[in-house]
Amino acid sequence: MAGTVPRADTLPAEWWERLAARLIEALVFGVFYYILFIALWGIFRTVGMLQVFDGRLPGVGAWLVAGAAYAGYDWWAHSRGGRTFGKVIMRIRLAPGRPASGAALKRALVYPGPLMLVGIPVVNLLAGMLLFGVGLLILMDKPLERGPHDRLAGTRVVKDLR
Repeated sequence: MAGTVPRADTLPAEWWERLAARLIEALVFGVFYYILFIALWGIFRTVGMLQVFDGRLPGVGAWLVAGAAYAGYDWWAHSRGGRTFGKVIMRIRLAPGRPASGAALKRALVYPGPLMLVGIPVVNLLAGMLLFGVGLLILMDKPLERGPHDRLAGTRVVKDLR
C-alpha cells in the first residue's frame, strides 16, 4: 500500500497533529503515573520494600500499570469509536472508521504498548528506541504517513472533516 495516493476525503493527519494528540493524552496518563508512583512509594515504604531494586520498585510498578492502562485505553477507544480523546481534540481519527477489536489490539500493543517497559532499567532504552523509530517511520511513509502500528492494523490517521 506504500505509494498509494490518499483519497481527497481522507487527508492524512499532519505529524504535529498526531504528536499533539499523543501529548494531550500523555499529560493525563502522566498525572495518573505520578499519583500511582506516590501511592506505591508509600505502600512499599510502609511494608519495608522501598529499597528493592535500589529503590526503583515504585517507579517500575507505576510505569507497568500506567503503560498498560494507556495501551488498554488506546485499544478500547480505537475499537469503539476510531479515536482517542487526544484525537477528538485535534480533530483527527482512524480511517477506515473503527478497526476490528483484534486489529485495534495489535495497534495498541505496537504503540503505545512499549510504554509499559519504560520504567525498567536497560529495557527502557530499547522501548524508547522503538517508540522513536515508530515516529520516524510515520514521517518517512509518504504520502499516507503510516507507522508500523497503522500498517499492522490496516489503519491510517486522517483529518476528521466531519
